[in-house]
Amino acid sequence: MTDYRITPGTGAMNYMGQIAQLWHSRGAEAAHQAAVWQTMQRGVPPPDLAPPSDPVPDLLIQAAIVTFGPKTNDGQLVEAVAIPWFEIVRELTRNPRFLHEIDWRAMEELVAGAYKREGWPQVELTPRSGDKGRDVIATKPGIGSIRIVDQVKAYRPGHKVPAEDVRALLGVLTRDQNVSKGVVTTTSTFAPGVADEMKALIPNRLELKDGPLLLEWLKGLMPPS
Repeated sequence: MTDYRITPGTGAMNYMGQIAQLWHSRGAEAAHQAAVWQTMQRGVPPPDLAPPSDPVPDLLIQAAIVTFGPKTNDGQLVEAVAIPWFEIVRELTRNPRFLHEIDWRAMEELVAGAYKREGWPQVELTPRSGDKGRDVIATKPGIGSIRIVDQVKAYRPGHKVPAEDVRALLGVLTRDQNVSKGVVTTTSTFAPGVADEMKALIPNRLELKDGPLLLEWLKGLMPPS
């Protein structure tokens, strides 16, 4: 059986080659399903062919989700989304529980890529440490400029975002007068009472994006099938 897992340290070209192998394996799976359907239509047993294993989740978690540009004072510019960004969202459409298998840094990249897909001209991903409470910064410069800071919480189901975390983001908005709006994005949900406490700021100054809203947002950014 062919192993389609990514091999660490093999170089960028081979790395993307393994992504291409993944697409090939999916094509083989589709061909297998078509063969089964055709034989069943003829009233004969399906061929004894084992479909290729599905390495999608493990592979995608390791893949580069976005492509980066120059560094900035706040982090690094996100220039575009990479192929795995689309594959991850497709996998989330098929299996929403996959959202909780993505590690925190990959989740930040996924969200940063979503802002880029949404059309924000300048998207920055902040460093792993010392981010000053900002994980993703999305800016529309020029007349009517808007600047959003997003704090991403990659939590397991049942680990609710507490009010203290949201208040911490409000502190960021207070310190940085150039920020138009703050967003807390989580793979989980918010603790009871958080939305009521923050209702005076929602939706123009603050946005709370839980797991279901995150999935809906990501799916809406996919190209038409």
